Amino acid sequence: MKLVDLWLTRSLSMCLLLQSFVLMILCFHSASMCPKGCLCSSSGGLNVTCSNANLKEIPRDLPPETVLLYLDSNQITSIPNEIFKDLHQLRVLNLSKNGIEFIDEHAFKGVAETLQTLDLSDNRIQSVHKNAFNNLKARARIANNPWHCDCTLQQVLRSMASNHETAHNVICKTSVLDEHAGRPFLNAANDADLCNLPKKTTDYAMLVTMFGWFTMVISYVVYYVRQNQEDARRHLEYLKSLPSRQKKADEPDDISTVV
Repeated sequence: MKLVDLWLTRSLSMCLLLQSFVLMILCFHSASMCPKGCLCSSSGGLNVTCSNANLKEIPRDLPPETVLLYLDSNQITSIPNEIFKDLHQLRVLNLSKNGIEFIDEHAFKGVAETLQTLDLSDNRIQSVHKNAFNNLKARARIANNPWHCDCTLQQVLRSMASNHETAHNVICKTSVLDEHAGRPFLNAANDADLCNLPKKTTDYAMLVTMFGWFTMVISYVVYYVRQNQEDARRHLEYLKSLPSRQKKADEPDDISTVV
């Protein structure tokens, strides 16, 4: 019995020691994978904090198990294609207060379905590809950017799940319609369908072109008729100006003399 108790005690001790060793390895592994200039911690998942790290681009060695990623207050200027594709557990992404100007079409590929919060506020974004936020389920913050309000932005906002709240905070820095500059996007979109403006402009241009051609044709026909009338009048005047034909000496008179 004593041997059994001793064996159980030693087994339990070995088990606890093994668990501590595995946990230490996992913690060391996570710490070793933390990008330079960032802090990594485990609290309901791996949190990677790279705020105020003077980053000029998004790190490419982010741990795959990252759940919360803070990249705010840096000098990042673009979001490349598929930069987050391996972060399948990512729920929160903060890219606010950077200098982001460009977002590639497939920038959020791989995280669009799992992402819950996306913060792109306080950047320099004027426009994005119409498919940049496709399938994005996250609540997006995109305010305080110099947005150019046009058909593409209208399509982008319509494709987002939280479209109404997101669009409400978008202010048009510039717009395809000058009168919408400085106004909330929702007001501009309610006043005019920005995706129909190019079609209407094309229709008007075609109508003006057709009217121009029609006017030219009518003008040519009128000119041609008037020119022919003038030529006919001149020819008639010429014929009238010719001298009458004199009778020949041996030509008999038209009236015969009765004897």
